[in-house]
Amino acid sequence: MAGAGLGFSSSFSAQSRATAGIMVRIPVPLLKRRKLKFAGLNEVFRIRVAGCGVSSTRLYNCGSCAAEERVPVDMERYKEAFGRRMAVAGLKPHHSIAVGVSGGPDSMALCLLTAAWKTDGPYAASQSDGYVDGLLAIIVDHRLRAESKEEAHIVSRRVSKMGIRCEIAECNWSDGRPKQGHLQEAARDMRYQNFQKVCIQHQIDVLLIAHHADDQAELLILRLSRGSGVLGLAGMAFASQLFSTSTVLHNDGSNNKGLLLVRPLLHFSKEDMYKICQASNQDWVEDPTNRNPAYARNRIRMSLGNLSSYTFQSEIQELISSCRKTRAYVDHISNELIDQAVTIMDQGYAVIDLMVLSPSKVPDMCLSKFIALVLQFVSQKHRTVRGATSKRLLDYVRTFPCKTSFTVAGCYLCPSPGSRGTKLLVCCSVNCPLPSTIEVNNSDFDREQKQYPSMLDEIIAEGKSYVDQFVPDVLDVKFLNMTCQSVLAEAKRIGIISESTHNNITLLERNETKYFKPENKVHLEQEIIENPSTSASESELLHPGKACYFMDRFMVTWNERPLRYCSSLVIDHRKAAEVRHMAESDWLYLAKLARCKNLHDLVPQITDADSEVEQIAGKRKQSLEYMQLSAIKSLQSLKSIPVAARRSLPVLVNHEGILLTIPSIGFQCCPCLIVSCTFRPRLPLGGGHSSFL
Repeated sequence: MAGAGLGFSSSFSAQSRATAGIMVRIPVPLLKRRKLKFAGLNEVFRIRVAGCGVSSTRLYNCGSCAAEERVPVDMERYKEAFGRRMAVAGLKPHHSIAVGVSGGPDSMALCLLTAAWKTDGPYAASQSDGYVDGLLAIIVDHRLRAESKEEAHIVSRRVSKMGIRCEIAECNWSDGRPKQGHLQEAARDMRYQNFQKVCIQHQIDVLLIAHHADDQAELLILRLSRGSGVLGLAGMAFASQLFSTSTVLHNDGSNNKGLLLVRPLLHFSKEDMYKICQASNQDWVEDPTNRNPAYARNRIRMSLGNLSSYTFQSEIQELISSCRKTRAYVDHISNELIDQAVTIMDQGYAVIDLMVLSPSKVPDMCLSKFIALVLQFVSQKHRTVRGATSKRLLDYVRTFPCKTSFTVAGCYLCPSPGSRGTKLLVCCSVNCPLPSTIEVNNSDFDREQKQYPSMLDEIIAEGKSYVDQFVPDVLDVKFLNMTCQSVLAEAKRIGIISESTHNNITLLERNETKYFKPENKVHLEQEIIENPSTSASESELLHPGKACYFMDRFMVTWNERPLRYCSSLVIDHRKAAEVRHMAESDWLYLAKLARCKNLHDLVPQITDADSEVEQIAGKRKQSLEYMQLSAIKSLQSLKSIPVAARRSLPVLVNHEGILLTIPSIGFQCCPCLIVSCTFRPRLPLGGGHSSFL
């Protein structure tokens, strides 16, 4: 047993967790040789081990050492620093908060600090049944290892002892286990999906995550190796809104405010995490996958562990801080430009006033960010524009007056009609290779939806008040309009990093770049084009009393009314309609319908011998006149919508492809067909609140 401990074997059985703890002394030099750095901890750990088995997780109890052997830890200093960061985020102890917990030292330290913060001070939260009110720990069982379920319950019991309610969310890999090369990314996406789901269920608007300063350093090296720009080198946001992709969240007619993601430990180091757990005598779990060199972050983490001098650590954090100041300045200018120069129309397209924008006077980085935010909003997709395409896009926007069109990132840009090139039209391109999507909501919209009071607006407003106070002056922004390659050189020139730190970062970047394999874009495009969405399946059809999200921006609702046959509309046996993009043939059909004298030539005759059809046969002329009047009114509305923007509007057709309704402009072929269309994008203009303080 002792041999297994001294050798730091990672194979401990589930049965061992129930056995008595065994004290094993592990020399610190041995830990360093195995690249396992536990800064700030004493040399003795309690490792619960017994027998052998499949479990590959080690459980440490750093608080079990003799009191005289511990390193003194000033917990009050940590609590005060944590409280200040929570205040900057706009958070107060009475707010309902969730904490993402893995069971490692980082998330366990976050739980300890959050529970102390919630129960301290004049606004302290109350407690009931031994638990802190308004605080929930979410533990995600990824179900990627055999022992993960047991470990999740172990972590749950430990967190519960802190007075924090816990919920374990299990991942459902419906498409099977993700491939090894994308395992961590897939696990992260699934983890945040579960965080959102649980927060919605418990009516919680804020989620705390335990990322810290060492994580930021790893991310800096990773993004340098991927050629990221200065904005990417700023790392993770201190606070940002995470918007749900679930249609069900919107069926109450409310706006998608999302979840506020806060990282209050970004100014804390990994060493601080261990110290906080040590001072509280708190156990934690070490995930063995965090030492697998197959993953980029693990390789970088182990390499950074060999460069642990105070000078290197402080200089790399100062470099990140300078990048964050640049990011904060660029974000501020971009949002100001959006407020001043962008108008969003009800049909989902944007108009940019180039005279107000004055693009020739805006720095490249700010203009690029501004355009990216507008494109992201219109397309409701995040597609990074890089390289030569980015330069051509900047040149296009700076050309005044605008005379040509430009297609990029799922958007179509062209001069706004009647503006003589002084305004730029940005609309969704339906010709992009990615197929359009329709997500059907199976909720009944006639039923009243429950809503819960949200304090998110108040929290964000409080957080923004801090952000606005600390927007850097342009003179304090060091890396404006600098490329990834020039940032390090400039940082060395102005004394942010030393020659030694510059060389070490460059070496780390080069070593990691060797592992980077860019995606085969040609193969990706071919795969998309070869598998287009040519027709609506049964699950994509819209039924009476239901609603759907079309292209992530339009909520199309079919109000349920008694459906009857009429001369202009035949609902098939499925009582369903397909939702698709508006095409040129649709408005040409409306034009013919509006001026046609013999409407029977345009509308198919009903040949069904059904008795109900026979009863309305005499009303055919009246129904066709209604249809023609609706077309005339719709064409008037259509004139105000630029042709380029029309193509993204949703229309409903029946199983034969006959046009039923264009709800955005009020056309309907039958008075008993009531369909509404509301522009309700998932992602707001500007991407939501974010803070890089």
